[in-house]
Amino acid sequence: MTIDTDTVPKQLFLAGEWRDASGGETFEVEDPSTGEAIATVADGTEDDARAAMDACAAVQGEWAAHPPRERGEILRRAWQAITEQVDELAVLMTLEMGKTVAESKAEITYASEFFRWFAEEAVRIEGRFAKAPSGVGRLITMKQPVGPCYAITPWNFPMAMGTRKIGPAVAAGCTMVIKPAQQTPLSMLALARILEEAGLPAGVLNVLTSSSSSEVSKPIISDPRLRKLTFTGSTEVGRKLVEQSAQGLLKTSMELGGNAPFLVFDDADVDAAVEGAVIAKMRNVGEACTAANRFHVAERVQDEFTTKLAERLGAMKVGRGTEEGVDVGPLIDDDQRGKVAELVDDAVAGGAQAVVGGTRIDGPGYFYAPTVLAHVTPGTRLLQEEIFGPVAPVVGFGSEDEAVAWANDTEYGLVSYVYTRDIKRAFRVCEALDTGMIGLNQGLVSNPAAPFGGVKASGFGREGGREGIEEYLETKYIAMAMD
Repeated sequence: MTIDTDTVPKQLFLAGEWRDASGGETFEVEDPSTGEAIATVADGTEDDARAAMDACAAVQGEWAAHPPRERGEILRRAWQAITEQVDELAVLMTLEMGKTVAESKAEITYASEFFRWFAEEAVRIEGRFAKAPSGVGRLITMKQPVGPCYAITPWNFPMAMGTRKIGPAVAAGCTMVIKPAQQTPLSMLALARILEEAGLPAGVLNVLTSSSSSEVSKPIISDPRLRKLTFTGSTEVGRKLVEQSAQGLLKTSMELGGNAPFLVFDDADVDAAVEGAVIAKMRNVGEACTAANRFHVAERVQDEFTTKLAERLGAMKVGRGTEEGVDVGPLIDDDQRGKVAELVDDAVAGGAQAVVGGTRIDGPGYFYAPTVLAHVTPGTRLLQEEIFGPVAPVVGFGSEDEAVAWANDTEYGLVSYVYTRDIKRAFRVCEALDTGMIGLNQGLVSNPAAPFGGVKASGFGREGGREGIEEYLETKYIAMAMD
């Protein structure tokens, strides 16, 4: 399949203009299914980063005063445009990220819904008016935009991770600079053009592509005009960004790594659990912070679950995401495939059995076979680290308390999955799990109308739901005398 990417912007989007990087440098975007370059994009510099902040600061006051209804209408027009262009945007995403076109379409639909959701929230930013408890004076609170924001997004969901930051920022009245991942900038550039055409004023959104996130981030984070930092990515990088943000006492939200446990109790519907496991594990080739990372299964149904899961994953067709009938695309690059292979090899050396898969796939591109591992030894690296690949390690447990203890035995706390038909057990386990989200008898938790986020080393802050816009608002209190 030949796809023309020439219609996608390749320049920086600063102050409402498409422009080359100040140094004239560029970098290549690679198709992970072939290893070949598909586009050349502007490589932003520190000077470009300063220009982006200048653009934000110049229009922040004007944008904050913009009518909330019109802010919402801009988002709604953008939602409509994304919906109309889903086929073209899906192919573009597949080319730069690797997931199948069907999965890309699902992401774009999900991504667009953040614009529709926050279009509705823009007119629901409310405060309070109350009589002071003493009866003297009045207490007034109001919500106002926090100010210029800096958003850094990852490569695995190149549009959704952008819309769930841009949506609430636009709705709240904040300007922003967004830095997409080096591997997948094209989807964000296409999104910026859609917002431009939807009527977003110049300078409200500035897109800074760069091969060095640290180089362009430094002048932005250290700029005293910046008031908010939001990041989705690894915990390691998140910790560094929080440290850097401390100097400016920035409002921050961090959506970081995960190590999601998938618990299957002996009273569960095993077939339903397997179906949920396929969704929770194989979405996005397993390259998702919400991906089920380790499967803790009651010993009585462990063999049945493992066999059925292996049958499902073993039947999946691996190939280029643009090809008909493909279920599983490539990993993002050779480094990521190497990490997955290293973790699997370590587990097998420690006694685990590869029921299916467990090998790299030869040829161009960065493919790894869908894998199910049985008899994984507790303490194995594969159970402690985020896999970010199509690998499902299965471990048995004997009791409910043991399952919960193993599920919580991690520094991460983003999401858990629980399969049981016992309603009392469901509530006990959900209350005991140390995660910000739980999928109860379902393998997908993401929803624009719900608060997405974790605890512990998985970060803080929430994206989506009513909570999502609060991340971009400050509370102001006014004490009013009445005599």
